[in-house]
Amino acid sequence: MSHPIPFSVAQTETVITETRLQRLIRTGGAAPRFLQGVYPFAGRGAFDLGPLHDDLCYAVPPGAAAEVVYVRAGNLSDDLLYLALSVNGTPVRYFPVGPKSDFHVPLAIVESYPAGSRVEICVAAPRGLTGTVVVDVGIVEVRLTP
Repeated sequence: MSHPIPFSVAQTETVITETRLQRLIRTGGAAPRFLQGVYPFAGRGAFDLGPLHDDLCYAVPPGAAAEVVYVRAGNLSDDLLYLALSVNGTPVRYFPVGPKSDFHVPLAIVESYPAGSRVEICVAAPRGLTGTVVVDVGIVEVRLTP
């Protein structure tokens, strides 16, 4: 004859953990920032990378650092293009976007950019290609303690 195991509240408790960034946002030590929108582009050549739009630029404020945590994009044109995450005028990550395609990349390696850094989304596409790109970039602005 089997005996039922006595019910214990401890057996039903769930342990919930949160990431460092989730804790910082919850406690006010960080805030989400987004570079997003739908923008037209005109290709100048695959090697001619340039800013997609002025709205897709973020300056890290004094007393903070910024971390780009994901990039999402969609390409409504009929040819391949690529986006680049540029910091202070230097491309640091490249994201190819196929024709009539989209992607979502949660970044596994996240760099921290100091106050004064300029984070920008750039585009390059074949010469003469015109189209529209949808962009959503998630940034966490971390407040630094003195």
